[in-house]
Amino acid sequence: MDDRQLPIRGRGGETEKITINLGVVDLGQIDLLVQEGFYSNRTDLIRTAIRNQLVAHADELRRTVARRTLTLGLQQFNRADLERVLAAGQMLQIEVVGLARIAADVTPELARATIESVRVLGAFHASAAVRRALADRIS
Repeated sequence: MDDRQLPIRGRGGETEKITINLGVVDLGQIDLLVQEGFYSNRTDLIRTAIRNQLVAHADELRRTVARRTLTLGLQQFNRADLERVLAAGQMLQIEVVGLARIAADVTPELARATIESVRVLGAFHASAAVRRALADRIS
Protein backbone atom coordinates (compact mmCIF):
# COMPACT_ATOMS: atom_id res chain seq x y z
CA MET A 1 0.00 0.00 0.00
CA ASP A 2 1.52 3.35 -0.99
CA ASP A 3 1.01 6.70 0.73
CA ARG A 4 -2.06 7.52 -1.37
CA GLN A 5 -3.97 4.43 -0.24
CA LEU A 6 -5.61 4.18 3.16
CA PRO A 7 -7.92 1.51 4.52
CA ILE A 8 -11.55 2.53 4.33
CA ARG A 9 -12.06 2.10 8.06
CA GLY A 10 -9.11 4.43 8.68
CA ARG A 11 -11.10 7.25 7.07
CA GLY A 12 -14.15 7.09 9.33
CA GLY A 13 -15.06 10.74 8.78
CA GLU A 14 -15.35 10.22 5.01
CA THR A 15 -18.94 9.18 4.35
CA GLU A 16 -21.33 9.29 1.43
CA LYS A 17 -25.06 9.58 1.79
CA ILE A 18 -27.26 6.96 0.14
CA THR A 19 -31.01 6.66 -0.17
CA ILE A 20 -32.82 3.35 0.07
CA ASN A 21 -36.44 2.43 -0.29
CA LEU A 22 -37.88 0.03 2.28
CA GLY A 23 -41.28 -1.47 2.66
CA VAL A 24 -43.40 -0.22 5.54
CA VAL A 25 -43.21 -3.56 7.36
CA ASP A 26 -39.40 -3.60 7.23
CA LEU A 27 -39.30 0.01 8.36
CA GLY A 28 -41.70 -0.75 11.20
CA GLN A 29 -39.54 -3.66 12.34
CA ILE A 30 -36.47 -1.43 12.28
CA ASP A 31 -38.30 1.18 14.36
CA LEU A 32 -39.35 -1.51 16.82
CA LEU A 33 -35.73 -2.67 17.27
CA VAL A 34 -34.67 0.95 17.79
CA GLN A 35 -37.50 1.50 20.27
CA GLU A 36 -36.47 -1.62 22.19
CA GLY A 37 -32.89 -0.34 22.46
CA PHE A 38 -31.14 -2.80 20.15
CA TYR A 39 -29.93 0.12 18.00
CA SER A 40 -29.62 3.83 18.70
CA ASN A 41 -31.43 4.80 15.49
CA ARG A 42 -32.39 3.53 12.02
CA THR A 43 -29.01 4.45 10.55
CA ASP A 44 -27.20 2.44 13.24
CA LEU A 45 -29.17 -0.70 12.30
CA ILE A 46 -28.67 -0.19 8.56
CA ARG A 47 -24.91 0.43 8.92
CA THR A 48 -24.60 -2.66 11.12
CA ALA A 49 -26.51 -4.78 8.60
CA ILE A 50 -24.33 -3.55 5.73
CA ARG A 51 -21.12 -4.16 7.65
CA ASN A 52 -22.28 -7.66 8.57
CA GLN A 53 -22.88 -8.42 4.88
CA LEU A 54 -19.44 -7.06 3.97
CA VAL A 55 -17.86 -9.27 6.63
CA ALA A 56 -19.83 -12.26 5.35
CA HIS A 57 -18.45 -11.65 1.85
CA ALA A 58 -14.96 -10.48 2.93
CA ASP A 59 -13.08 -13.38 1.32
CA GLU A 60 -14.79 -12.87 -2.02
CA LEU A 61 -14.19 -9.13 -1.84
CA ARG A 62 -10.47 -9.69 -1.18
CA ARG A 63 -10.20 -12.16 -4.08
CA THR A 64 -12.02 -9.79 -6.42
CA VAL A 65 -9.89 -6.79 -5.44
CA ALA A 66 -6.72 -8.83 -5.98
CA ARG A 67 -7.92 -10.28 -9.29
CA ARG A 68 -8.97 -6.92 -10.69
CA THR A 69 -5.95 -5.03 -9.25
CA LEU A 70 -8.21 -2.48 -7.60
CA THR A 71 -7.17 -0.04 -4.92
CA LEU A 72 -9.20 -0.60 -1.77
CA GLY A 73 -9.74 2.52 0.33
CA LEU A 74 -8.64 6.01 -0.62
CA GLN A 75 -6.58 6.88 -3.67
CA GLN A 76 -5.82 10.52 -4.26
CA PHE A 77 -3.79 12.41 -6.82
CA ASN A 78 -2.54 15.98 -6.70
CA ARG A 79 -0.80 18.10 -9.31
CA ALA A 80 2.69 16.88 -8.34
CA ASP A 81 1.59 13.22 -8.63
CA LEU A 82 0.18 13.75 -12.11
CA GLU A 83 3.17 15.82 -13.24
CA ARG A 84 5.42 12.85 -12.31
CA VAL A 85 3.16 10.57 -14.37
CA LEU A 86 3.34 12.99 -17.31
CA ALA A 87 7.15 13.27 -17.05
CA ALA A 88 7.39 9.47 -17.12
CA GLY A 89 5.25 9.38 -20.27
CA GLN A 90 2.64 7.20 -18.57
CA MET A 91 -1.14 7.18 -18.32
CA LEU A 92 -3.10 6.16 -15.22
CA GLN A 93 -5.91 3.68 -15.10
CA ILE A 94 -7.59 4.58 -11.83
CA GLU A 95 -9.59 1.68 -10.39
CA VAL A 96 -10.78 2.11 -6.82
CA VAL A 97 -13.17 0.49 -4.39
CA GLY A 98 -13.78 3.32 -1.94
CA LEU A 99 -12.85 6.92 -2.71
CA ALA A 100 -10.81 8.33 -5.59
CA ARG A 101 -9.95 12.00 -5.22
CA ILE A 102 -8.34 14.35 -7.71
CA ALA A 103 -7.05 17.42 -5.85
CA ALA A 104 -8.25 20.92 -6.62
CA ASP A 105 -4.79 21.91 -7.91
CA VAL A 106 -5.14 19.56 -10.90
CA THR A 107 -6.11 21.29 -14.14
CA PRO A 108 -8.46 19.66 -16.65
CA GLU A 109 -5.61 19.61 -19.20
CA LEU A 110 -3.26 17.78 -16.83
CA ALA A 111 -6.00 15.29 -15.94
CA ARG A 112 -6.67 14.51 -19.62
CA ALA A 113 -2.95 14.17 -20.34
CA THR A 114 -2.35 11.66 -17.55
CA ILE A 115 -5.59 9.78 -16.78
CA GLU A 116 -6.61 7.14 -19.30
CA SER A 117 -9.59 5.80 -17.40
CA VAL A 118 -11.45 6.10 -14.09
CA ARG A 119 -13.54 3.33 -12.60
CA VAL A 120 -14.70 3.84 -9.03
CA LEU A 121 -16.98 1.68 -6.96
CA GLY A 122 -17.79 4.17 -4.24
CA ALA A 123 -17.17 7.89 -4.72
CA PHE A 124 -15.14 9.99 -7.13
CA HIS A 125 -14.28 13.52 -5.99
CA ALA A 126 -12.88 15.97 -8.51
CA SER A 127 -13.63 19.52 -9.58
CA ALA A 128 -16.46 20.02 -12.04
CA ALA A 129 -13.94 21.04 -14.71
CA VAL A 130 -11.84 17.89 -14.23
CA ARG A 131 -14.99 15.73 -14.27
CA ARG A 132 -16.01 17.32 -17.58
CA ALA A 133 -12.53 16.80 -19.01
CA LEU A 134 -12.60 13.12 -18.05
CA ALA A 135 -16.29 12.49 -18.81
CA ASP A 136 -15.54 10.12 -21.70
CA ARG A 137 -13.05 8.19 -19.52
CA ILE A 138 -15.19 7.66 -16.42
CA SER A 139 -17.10 4.41 -16.20
